[in-house]
Amino acid sequence: MAVSWEDSVTSSINTIYLLFSAYLVFVMQLGFAMLCAGSVRAKNAMNIMLTNVVDAVVGSISYYLFGFAFAFGSSSDSNPFIGTCFFALKDVPDGKYDYSYFLYQWSFAIAVAGITSGSIAERTQFSAYLIFSFFLSGFVYPIVAHWVWSSSGWLSTSSADLFLGSGAIDFAGSGVVHLVGAIAGFWGSLIEGPRVGRYDAFGRPVVMRGHNATLVVLGTFLLWFGWFGFNPGSFNEILVAYPNTTNQGNWTAIGRTAVTTTLSGSMAGIVTLFGRRLLVGHWDALDVCNGVLGGFVAITSGCAVVEPWAAIICGFVAAWVLIGLNMVALKLHFDDPLEAVQLHGGCGAWGLIFTGLFAKEEFIIQAYDSGKGGISRSYGLLLGGGWGLFCAQAIELVAIVAWVSVTMGPLFYILHKLKVLRISIDEEVAGLDISSHGGYAYHNQEDDERPLRYKDYIRMQN
Repeated sequence: MAVSWEDSVTSSINTIYLLFSAYLVFVMQLGFAMLCAGSVRAKNAMNIMLTNVVDAVVGSISYYLFGFAFAFGSSSDSNPFIGTCFFALKDVPDGKYDYSYFLYQWSFAIAVAGITSGSIAERTQFSAYLIFSFFLSGFVYPIVAHWVWSSSGWLSTSSADLFLGSGAIDFAGSGVVHLVGAIAGFWGSLIEGPRVGRYDAFGRPVVMRGHNATLVVLGTFLLWFGWFGFNPGSFNEILVAYPNTTNQGNWTAIGRTAVTTTLSGSMAGIVTLFGRRLLVGHWDALDVCNGVLGGFVAITSGCAVVEPWAAIICGFVAAWVLIGLNMVALKLHFDDPLEAVQLHGGCGAWGLIFTGLFAKEEFIIQAYDSGKGGISRSYGLLLGGGWGLFCAQAIELVAIVAWVSVTMGPLFYILHKLKVLRISIDEEVAGLDISSHGGYAYHNQEDDERPLRYKDYIRMQN
């Protein structure tokens, strides 16, 4: 039967919306690159920017060949753990998934590797980035995405047999994206150990500030901009009207989601501003930037299913989670140049728990059942919704930590044993730009005591 012009227009507008959201999420790669470049020392700026490019290009091929299939491949033999079809996009589009949906999900996949790259910056061999980016984007992350976002996943809110009668709500990926990247980064950073000079002979931390605050702030605002595709875009369709209403549909829920995202990030930024002022005695722009991002990470799970006032609570707690974990990291001599593990891991974990506490039933039905009447869903514990959703959120958290640990932990350990993970001390002191990439990112960086070109560096080694 021929498709009506109304359906064609609706499908076209929804596709445009999804593609635009994918473009916004892809802009986050630029945000990551700027944030990372500004947060490391100048002698490693070219290296960290190149790794961000590698995360995108290697992740694209990996996700095309395997990742999308493992995440969303559904067929007659589908199982709750892993997808089994759509390898290299065979049989796509199939009526359920099309190319625009693939592109949107791809933009999420390459973001995961970017989180991990920040944790192991300034001391990692370039070849290691190629290996873990391919594995993380093509296998580890897609499995978790299948659990939560595929209709056949065991934690999915769209499953025919809801886990604990609820399923886990991770609307845009506090756990699926951010926690996965953070746990992978945790194992990489732990196995590599701190950067040379990060702690002195007495175990006291030595400040290694990034070289360019301007890039950090620019990256933060680019990420903020991209998050409007990350969270609201996860509705996938904008022209979905809610029954029994005259003026509500996905378009209203999308607007609310953008608001909750903004409020959580803003509140976290304010709390970090004053919290760090009390702790260190001055106003720190870089700490505030990370605080804002921590608020965004935390709200990403429940952005579509909570009230704006709850988003403010989310951001408030996220800021203290980040501040507290940074203090713990210093005590334990854990070195993460971008604070990625603390930010994406700690705030991502809080985001999952927050959703289990504050999710509103009406909004859950809007997000997952298109606002249909006569449907009952488990909702936030503190709103009277019982323990079902909260327990599902906690189990998702534990499952992600366990899965990424048993996959990425051994991978980093094998790379370490094969001596292809960490660079030598001489290379690290000289800087990755000159020792691995042939020159510095900035032409005015060199002085008389530094090698001007790669061949000068080689001559110094001999």
